[in-house]
Amino acid sequence: MSLRARLAVTEEATPQTQEGHMVAVYRTKLLQEIDLAEMSALATAERRARLERVLGHIISREGPVLSTKERAGIIRRVVDEALGLGILEPLLEDPTVTEIMVNGPDKIYVERGGRVEQVAARFSSAEQLLQTIERIVSTVNRRVDESNPMVDARLPSGERVNVIIPPLSLSGPTLTIRRFPRAYTLRELIALGTLDEHMLMLLSSLVRAKCNIIVSGGTGSGKTTLLNALSGLIPDGERIITVEDAAELQLQQDHVIRLETRPPNVEGEGRITIRDLVRNSLRMRPDRIIVGEVRGGETLDMLQAMSTGHDGSLATVHANSAEDAVLRLQTLASMSEVKIPFEALRDQINSAVDVLVQLTRHVDGTRRIVEIAMLSSRGRDVFCLTSATRFRAEPLGADRIVRGWYEHHPLPRELAERLYLAGEHVPAAFGVGASELELDIREAK
Repeated sequence: MSLRARLAVTEEATPQTQEGHMVAVYRTKLLQEIDLAEMSALATAERRARLERVLGHIISREGPVLSTKERAGIIRRVVDEALGLGILEPLLEDPTVTEIMVNGPDKIYVERGGRVEQVAARFSSAEQLLQTIERIVSTVNRRVDESNPMVDARLPSGERVNVIIPPLSLSGPTLTIRRFPRAYTLRELIALGTLDEHMLMLLSSLVRAKCNIIVSGGTGSGKTTLLNALSGLIPDGERIITVEDAAELQLQQDHVIRLETRPPNVEGEGRITIRDLVRNSLRMRPDRIIVGEVRGGETLDMLQAMSTGHDGSLATVHANSAEDAVLRLQTLASMSEVKIPFEALRDQINSAVDVLVQLTRHVDGTRRIVEIAMLSSRGRDVFCLTSATRFRAEPLGADRIVRGWYEHHPLPRELAERLYLAGEHVPAAFGVGASELELDIREAK
C-alpha cells in the first residue's frame, strides 16, 4: 500500500474517543504537508523521523495545547498508522510480548511470561482491523478476501502471522502474531527452569555424538526454542541444512543453508512444500538436516535421511507425550504416497530415531522438558521407550505455581557405549562410568 493510501485511511465516521478524532484530523493535515515523492525515496527510519518532525510542527502551529505525553502519543499513533501497524506497533516493540491475539476489533490479548492477558488497545472498527490485516499480508505478497479467507505468512522481521476473516470467523477479522523467538542457549534455559544441569550435559553429549533427536510437544510448548538451543551444540564445520514452514531458527554456525516453504500464488500454482525441500536437501550433501516441524508425508523422507547416513539430524513434532510422538511419526509417515505397511514404518522409526525430548507448557506458563526418552527397540516389533529423565510435579498450591523434581535413570547400555565410543562424557546421573564401559567393550572383543 502506498504512503498516500496509508495516510488517507480514516477512522470510523464517528470516532469513539477524542484521541481517535485527533489522529484522523492530524493524519489528513500531515498528508497535505509532505512531499510524497521525496518521502518514498527515504529509508523507513528516516521517513519516520521526517514524519514525526513535520507532524510536531503542525501540532505546535495549529494546536490545541497538549502535554508532552499527550503530544508524543498523538505523534506516535499518526506515524504508526502511516508506516506501521497502528495500535499494534507498541505491542510489537514490547520485548515481553511473545504472542498477539486479535479477536475482532475490540478484543486484543497478548502473552507475557506464558500468561495470556487482555490489553486496553482496540481498533475503532472492523474496517480498520481489516485495513491493518491487508497491510500485513501485502508486505509478503499475499492477499486476504472472501475467496481466500485464511492466510499464513511470515513478516520480514520474522513474526509468524495467521489471519482468518468472515465468513469463516464469526467473531470478525481475527489476527494472531507469534513473535520471532529469541535464540536461547541451554544454559539460559536452565535459568528459566526448562531443564537442569544433568540434562544439559546429557543433551550436549547426544548432539555431539550425532544422535537423531525428535523434540515433541504441544503448541507453544517451546519446541522451536529448544531446537534452536540444541542446534547450537553442533560443531562448527559441519554442513547444516534447515527446512522450515516459516523460517525461525537462528543458527550461529557458518556453514548453514536455510530453506523455507513457499505458498501457492494467486493462481494456485507454484507451491513448494516441506517434503519438496527435504527431498532436495538430500541432494545438497548435508551433514545434518534440521526440520522445523514434520506434519505430513515428509516424515518418511526425514526418517530415511536419519537412517541412511545423516546422523545427528533434528526435527520437531506435535504430540502430548513421548509415546504419542513415536505413534504420530508412524501415522505421519503413512501419509506419504508410497504405501508402506505399518510394520515397515515401525522398523524405519526404530532404526532412525535415537532420542525423544518431550516438552510441556504448564498451567503457570512455564515451559519445561518433562521427559527425555531413548528409543531402544532395535529389531523388535513394538516400540520400546526407556525414560532417562522424567519430571515429577507436585500438587498445585493456591499460587498455581508448578513445582516438582527430576528423576534421572540409567541410559540403555547400547546408547551409553555409543556416547563413550564417540568420545563423549556419560553423566554420572544417567549410568555407568567410563571405566566400566571400557571393560565391557574389551570383554566383548
